[in-house]
Amino acid sequence: MLRPWLLPALLLGAFEWYARRAAALGSDALAPPSAAARAFAGAALDGSLWQATAFTLGTAALGLLVGAVLGIGGGVWLGLSRRAADLGLLSIEVLRPVPSVALIPLAMLMFGFGVRMELAIVAFATFWPMLILVQAAVRQVDPRLLEVSRVLGLSKRDRAWKIVLPAIVPRLFVALRLGVAVALVVAVTVEIAANPNGMGYAMMIAQQSFDPALMLAWLGWIGIVGYAINAAMQRLQRRVARRMGVTP
Repeated sequence: MLRPWLLPALLLGAFEWYARRAAALGSDALAPPSAAARAFAGAALDGSLWQATAFTLGTAALGLLVGAVLGIGGGVWLGLSRRAADLGLLSIEVLRPVPSVALIPLAMLMFGFGVRMELAIVAFATFWPMLILVQAAVRQVDPRLLEVSRVLGLSKRDRAWKIVLPAIVPRLFVALRLGVAVALVVAVTVEIAANPNGMGYAMMIAQQSFDPALMLAWLGWIGIVGYAINAAMQRLQRRVARRMGVTP
């Protein structure tokens, strides 16, 4: 049980030693993890930690919800319809490589600062991996299942809901876990670059205020939040798969 924590503990110890040594030589660019822990406690006590975290997670979740709904729906449609996939191929290949951060100026013009701007960029960033992975998963569904659904006279909607979605549950959760990671990364990036709210903005303000301890505290907290979300998604994946009788 302790083995996974050995390497992080060694890295923290090495960083603590290096930062203290740099401080002794007159450098104030780095802060030891012990100082970051004190800064973290201060941010938690004054409430700024929870306020910024709630903003980032709330916006990332809303953006992921929009991107996931559109991506899953579009992926199922393109996976079931060769004609639709051929018609949408050029548009997808042109728009998919566009970096989500490159949309910040456009989103700022359209929505201004705040939740809507960040939500739109997160939704754009999460839409494409969801679309591509779900489309690939649908293509790998056993053709015999689809043939049985046609023989039974199921509508396209019932076919997607009763046959396709249960069959792609494991791959669907892989797509969702990737989407969660992308949503958090993009949300923090947007906050660093343009949005005066959230964890990314708080980390940038700490850097501009020459407070490396607080900046390091925010960086570590973002990593912890990402780890916790991924662990929660893994547990949810196993639970849903068991209830549906699917091996994750």
